[in-house]
Amino acid sequence: MKKVYIGIIGFGNIGSAVAEFIKKNHQVIMANAGLDLEIKKVCDTRPLKIAYPLINNYLDIINDPDISVVVEAIGGENPAKKIILAALNKKKHVVTPNKEVIAKNMKVFLAAAAKNKVQLLFEASVGGGIPIIQPIKESLAGNKISQIYGIVNGTTNYILSKMSSNGMEFATALKEAQDKGYAEPNPKADIEGYDAAYKAAILAMVAFKAEVDWQKIYREGITQITQEDIQYAKDIGYVIKLLAIAQKVDGKIDIRVHPALLPADHALAAVADNYNAIYVKGTPMGPLMFYGQGAGGGPTASAIISDIVAAANDKCQMTNDKLRKVILKKIDEVVGKFYIRLQVPDKVGVLAGISKIFAQKKVSIAAVLQKESNGKVVTLVILTDQVLEKNLRAALSVMKRLPIVQKVSSVIRIVA
Repeated sequence: MKKVYIGIIGFGNIGSAVAEFIKKNHQVIMANAGLDLEIKKVCDTRPLKIAYPLINNYLDIINDPDISVVVEAIGGENPAKKIILAALNKKKHVVTPNKEVIAKNMKVFLAAAAKNKVQLLFEASVGGGIPIIQPIKESLAGNKISQIYGIVNGTTNYILSKMSSNGMEFATALKEAQDKGYAEPNPKADIEGYDAAYKAAILAMVAFKAEVDWQKIYREGITQITQEDIQYAKDIGYVIKLLAIAQKVDGKIDIRVHPALLPADHALAAVADNYNAIYVKGTPMGPLMFYGQGAGGGPTASAIISDIVAAANDKCQMTNDKLRKVILKKIDEVVGKFYIRLQVPDKVGVLAGISKIFAQKKVSIAAVLQKESNGKVVTLVILTDQVLEKNLRAALSVMKRLPIVQKVSSVIRIVA
């Protein structure tokens, strides 16, 4: 039986869950993986009462010759970046759920891991407990992956689910998510799409071996989604979800995060609460969907322990440690369908004027729905055919300056 000593840096919800489940499932891990996992040291700056030796200097873990696997669970970029590099350069395997530090520094981490012949594993950085990174690197290694997209943020999915199923407004659903611990007191990273953008970058880097600057990823959050949009989407057979998309298109990599209307019968439309689901499309396997809990101590601990086992058994090495430079497709170059909600004067000729502007900018209208009117203002919901985003933006820019449109209330992409 192989003995594996582990050091955990950061003993919050995630670090403590890893320790708990290594202890609870110790016999299961030994039986299934042939490994005797033992947590030798824990590093945290707080005065915790725990069953493990507690230190406040991470170097005591990194410099310990018995420890072969370091779990970084403090989150954020700093000092996590320094800790991970120090551990790799000390020839320790590193396991982390930290999507921000991986998304921002994967290239330098992979180089350090390759140089020192150790592994950097980050299964828990995307999808919580869903196995997605390891299957892409191993199980799907014989496939040419063309597209990955899905729901990768449990907080926003919970909020949108409550807005749809319970008729809640955004602020009410957010408050409930915070009360249940699904959203942070400062929810900016989730509701403004940063968290999903980190994960989209990681998925693209793993699937396409692409060097991705996460800051160049087009990003929209859900703060502008209203109950009106939720209900109007339902009326026409759609559900609104926040999607992360990474795909190869015309020799470029298209990576973006934004709300989208999905057909109500789409598999992702049924993903509720804080669950995640990720589609992977490739050749020859066709489409696959990975589904499960996207957050929480237990699911995240499961992914981290899986990585510890892989590192200890010398599995899951990324044979190509060099990311290649690629061209990212700009959002203006993307072609797609759109849902547009307008407030317009309730009078003759308005729709004709809007149609004329769309035609001038090469935007084809698929359908128009007129909603309630108060006698002065009416809501128009317009669905477009496939259109170049640059052309749609040009049309909307003209409309905003004309009296026939009082307000462009919403512009949401449609994904089939």
